[in-house]
Amino acid sequence: MIAGDTTDLSAVLADWLPEQRWYPGKGRTIERLTDSGVVLAAGHPVLELHHVRIWYSDGERAGYLVPATIRHEPVDWLAGALIGKIPAPSGSNGGAESLWVYDALRDREQTAAWMTLLAEGAEVGPVLFRPEVGAQIPSGIPGDIVTTEQSNTSLVYGDEAILKVFRRLEPGINPDVEIHHALAGTENPHIAALLGSVEVRLAPESGDGDPDEPDQAATATAAMVQTFLPGATDGWSLASTSVRDLYAEADLHAEEVGGDFASESSRLGAATASVHADLARVLPTEPAGPDWLPSLIEELHNRLDKASEMVSQLEPYGDAIRATYGELSAIQAPVILQRVHGDLHLGQVLRTVTGWTILDFEGEPARSIAVRRGLDTPLRDVAGMLRSFDYAAQPLLVGEVTDPQLSYRATEWVTRNRAAYCAGYAEAGGIDPAEFGVLLAALEADKAIYETVYEARNRPHWLNIPLHSFERLGIKS
Repeated sequence: MIAGDTTDLSAVLADWLPEQRWYPGKGRTIERLTDSGVVLAAGHPVLELHHVRIWYSDGERAGYLVPATIRHEPVDWLAGALIGKIPAPSGSNGGAESLWVYDALRDREQTAAWMTLLAEGAEVGPVLFRPEVGAQIPSGIPGDIVTTEQSNTSLVYGDEAILKVFRRLEPGINPDVEIHHALAGTENPHIAALLGSVEVRLAPESGDGDPDEPDQAATATAAMVQTFLPGATDGWSLASTSVRDLYAEADLHAEEVGGDFASESSRLGAATASVHADLARVLPTEPAGPDWLPSLIEELHNRLDKASEMVSQLEPYGDAIRATYGELSAIQAPVILQRVHGDLHLGQVLRTVTGWTILDFEGEPARSIAVRRGLDTPLRDVAGMLRSFDYAAQPLLVGEVTDPQLSYRATEWVTRNRAAYCAGYAEAGGIDPAEFGVLLAALEADKAIYETVYEARNRPHWLNIPLHSFERLGIKS
C-alpha cells in the first residue's frame, strides 16, 4: 500500500493478529507476513497506519489494516491494547532502547486525528481523506471504541459521528461506501447519512493492483464515517429482551407477553423492503439469466463442501442439504437481481424513536469485494434476517439442560417473528417471500452453513445453534 519511514511491526503482528476478534484467519498457518505503513501524525507518540499482507500455507493471501501508536514507554491504561514491544532503531528520537506498539484505535489520545484529517480533506502520502460535500465533521474530539467489534472496528465521536475502520483491506470501493453514496439522494429514512470516507492507494509492486494493468495502483477503502444515532438500540438487544420476557412467563404465548417483538419485526420487514426498492431505483437491476440458477446451485454446493471439510459436525446433514439445493432446479418464477445488503441480521439494524435504520452494507466479510458488489436476489437479505430471529431465541438456552417447554417457546417466538417480518416486507412492496419458499430455504441453509463455520472458529459452545436450525428447515441429520 504504502511507503514511508515507519516502524516495522512484522516481528509482533504474527502473534497479535490471531488474537483479534476481527481477524478471519484464525486456525490458518501464516507462511509469510510483510508490513508497510505511513505516518499519519508525527511527534510523540507517533500515529501510523500499517498495511499487513499475509500469505497463508493454503496458498491464499489477505491484507489487513492496523493503525498503530508508537510510544517510547509503556502506558498502564493501554495494557489491553498492546500489540508488542520491539527494539528501537539505533539513533531513534528520545534514545529509547525499546518501543511499545499499541492498537491506535484503542489509544483514545490519538483518535481525534481521524476526524481532524477528514475535516481537512487531507492527503497523507497514499492515504486520502474524503469528506462528503456539506458534511459536518466533529473535528478535535476523541473517539470511544465500540466494544462489540466483529469484522471491523468502530469509534463513536460524541453524539455526532461514528468511524468504521475496515480491518480487511481489499482493492476496490467498499460496498458500504458505494451504496451509501448511491442512496444519498433518495432521502431514505432507514439509512444513516455518510459523512466521509478514507481511501488508500495500493502500491503496484505489492501485487494488489489490477492484474490486467499491473503498473496501475489500485485504491482500497480504509474507513468510513456516518452520522451517529444517539439513543438507538440494536435489533439484537431488543429481540433478546423480548425472548427473555417470554421465557420468564410460564403460561403465556408469545403474542401475550408485554415484550412481544412481532410488531417491530413487521416494521423491520417494511424498512428492508423500502431500502431494497431504493437500491433497485438508483443502482443496476436485471432479470436472472438462464445461467444464474445453475451457477447459484454450484456455488451453494461448493460452500457446503468446503465447510464440511472444516466442520465435521456438518457431515450428517450433508445429503439432506444437497437434496434441498436440488429442488432449486424446478424454480419457474422469474427472479430479479439487484444490489442488496448481503449480510443482514439483527445486529445490523438500529431502532430509533422514528423507526428502523439499516447499517453495514459491506456484505458478508468472507466474500471478496467483487462478489459483494455483484447483483443478487433480495431474498438473500430476507434469509439472513430470518436466520437472525432463530439465533436470537437460542443463546439463552446454550449450556442449559434441554427443556421441552423452553424449546417450544423458542420455536413459537421464532415462527411468530419470521411471519411478521415477511408480512411487513411483502406489504411494503417487496416480493412475497412465501412465493419463493424453495429459494428462501436454500439461502437460509447456506447462511446456516456460514454460521456453523464461524461458530466452530470463534464460539464452539454456540455451534449447536446453527446445527439445530437445519431441522427447523426440514433438513434432518
